[in-house]
Amino acid sequence: MQNEGNRAALEGIRVLDLSRFIAGPHCAMQLADLGADVVKVERRSVGDDTRATLPQIEGESLYFMTFNRNKRSVTLNFRDPEAQKLLRELVCGADILIENFRPGTMEKMGCGWEVLHELNPRLIMARISGYGQSGRLAGEPCFDGIAQASSGLMSLTGHPDGPPTVSGSFVVDYCSALYATIGIMAALERRHKTGEGQLVDVSLMGSATSLLMTAIPEQLLLGKTMTRKGNKDRYSAPGEVYKTADDQWVYLISGNNALFPRLTAVMGREDLLEHPHFSTLEKRMENRSEIESIVAKWVASQTADQVIALARQAEIPAARVANLDEVAHDPYVREAGHIINVEHPTVGSFPTQGFPIRLSESPASIRCAAPTLGADTEAILAEWLGKNDEELARLRERCVV
Repeated sequence: MQNEGNRAALEGIRVLDLSRFIAGPHCAMQLADLGADVVKVERRSVGDDTRATLPQIEGESLYFMTFNRNKRSVTLNFRDPEAQKLLRELVCGADILIENFRPGTMEKMGCGWEVLHELNPRLIMARISGYGQSGRLAGEPCFDGIAQASSGLMSLTGHPDGPPTVSGSFVVDYCSALYATIGIMAALERRHKTGEGQLVDVSLMGSATSLLMTAIPEQLLLGKTMTRKGNKDRYSAPGEVYKTADDQWVYLISGNNALFPRLTAVMGREDLLEHPHFSTLEKRMENRSEIESIVAKWVASQTADQVIALARQAEIPAARVANLDEVAHDPYVREAGHIINVEHPTVGSFPTQGFPIRLSESPASIRCAAPTLGADTEAILAEWLGKNDEELARLRERCVV
């Protein structure tokens, strides 16, 4: 998938990925897609927790395969002092280390930041946790849903007359992965100038709080508590999910003062522009239920295809709400590379997400599928540490790797 002659953006960068679940593995996978040599360091025998996550095909977890392409796998018995020593040796040859254990775990293994920084001053260590590496909540367990709840993000999600709702995807984990990647890239640039690595500290709570839009200043400056709006656009009207004559759903938004006249023309309701309740955005927000009802009635008289065609003709943002079967078989999604296939040694052809970032001169590429557990242990220890066959056999025999 990479053009001949083009070098990957992160070619030559070595990454140790000690992370699990989504935030850490997704961060490491982005680096791998961009050409970094990412070695996933897993527990001996059992590996990453998500290798057991359902659903599975041919004994391989779809969850694990989704977040671990382009990586190689090394297994270590983290409880064994010799394995911990091997990890420190691997760190000496690494550019980046990514971990998302509960704070303090790396320190218990003799692999805290101070130790690793002294061993390898050029190392960039990305630590992803629930509440950060220090502070009163640092040791508390935290997952995506917990961060959505404790940050207030969940209180903004769902319908006004319903309960707070978790997002349909792990938005906080994905956001944390992106922030960690951005932090690593910034640290790499600084290292290029100074020769010194640094610690990148990303928390799920910080990521979730960053998604709160204007909720914090509204609360602290105006005393106004942001609440759930369901499918309604928070800052303009009309903007909603509407049901069509053929029992489909479309999302249509035309709330600002540039788009609303286009919608009234499409609906044949130019009179709404002069109506005292709808003549400005402020008036439409005050009378939101009324204008949404008018639009909903018009949409209900049209098929989904008719609504989308009319909206496109008038350059009004609109889309039919697709189900996942439709997305998976959408020709555009394939043509655009949003879904690609990776050849897995056990599963065969595995469909997965494509590359969200397009680089013209150093594009992302697929080199391999997610690794089977420990498949590259001997190769990595020989390549990175110079271990010979006799040493590797001894490590296997002692259950160190």
